[in-house]
Amino acid sequence: MTSTLRRTTFKALALAAALGLGFAAPYAMAQNKTVIRISTAAVPEDWHAKMWTVFKDSLEKSAPGEFEVQIHLNATLFKQGTEPAAMARGNLEMAPISAQDISKIVPEFSIFTAGYIIRDPDHQQKVFNGPIGQEVFKPVVQKMEVTPLATAYLGTRQVMLREDKNVMVPADLKGVKLRMPASKEWLFLGEALGATPTPLAFGEVYLALKTGTIDGQENPLPSARAAKFYEPSKTVVLTSHLVDAIFLAYSTKAFNALKPDQQKKVVEAAQAAAKYNNENRIKDEKEIVDFFKAQGLKVVTPNVAEFRKTVQEKYQKSEMAATWPKGLLERINAVR
Repeated sequence: MTSTLRRTTFKALALAAALGLGFAAPYAMAQNKTVIRISTAAVPEDWHAKMWTVFKDSLEKSAPGEFEVQIHLNATLFKQGTEPAAMARGNLEMAPISAQDISKIVPEFSIFTAGYIIRDPDHQQKVFNGPIGQEVFKPVVQKMEVTPLATAYLGTRQVMLREDKNVMVPADLKGVKLRMPASKEWLFLGEALGATPTPLAFGEVYLALKTGTIDGQENPLPSARAAKFYEPSKTVVLTSHLVDAIFLAYSTKAFNALKPDQQKKVVEAAQAAAKYNNENRIKDEKEIVDFFKAQGLKVVTPNVAEFRKTVQEKYQKSEMAATWPKGLLERINAVR
């Protein structure tokens, strides 16, 4: 190697080393951040997706430079329903989990999958943010190794029928083939409402309504609008039979590894995200009834008290209710 070539090579290596050191410092700083991977099946347009940006922004404001929040939508990181196990294993930091997810491991939590347990979004927040919430979340932390941080309103499920029908009490749904998700919990709810529950995949509902394979379906109204279920339907019945929730949960192992002040900031960010979601979801649902009326659908407000009484009586006599802690239903009903 000539002296000129040696000098050139030395300069190149020195430059490469300098550049390497220059990039190493920011990388080291990034490595010092606590990474929070979030997995959700929500689509970008959904408030349940947008709330995670609120979580990220809130955390960046309260703890600048301490966290790196990575948001994965459309179930691109983990398949929906697999998140709790991933968090327990330490492969995921955060995800929204449902009462149905929880009840698989904590059977007594199935009370929150039953109809007419939660009356409305306000009741939901008071139940889960109060003494009952503290009590029912303890076995979730212990048995599932996930820590719920906040409760987000998923929506209130209503009945939509393909025919013009005046439904006031459960008896008015007798013989109505009502599409329900295909699980025993969902099918029991359809039967408790007075209908003939018919299991069917969500993607098949529109055509089934159009052809008369089913007589109706039940979903939160924003979901029904997005799927255009109103097109082959004539009646909306505001049964409000299930006020659903998702829980913003954190891997307990990962949460316990945080410093106390970091835990506090993460909880506050989760609560800010849930509040954002709840306010916008409730606003949407209030306005959406007018949308359906504008599409020519009849909107019926039934005797909800009679529906609640009938449905709760059926649940209390079921095997499912045998797992519910004694007196919990009465305590939930008493929350005002």
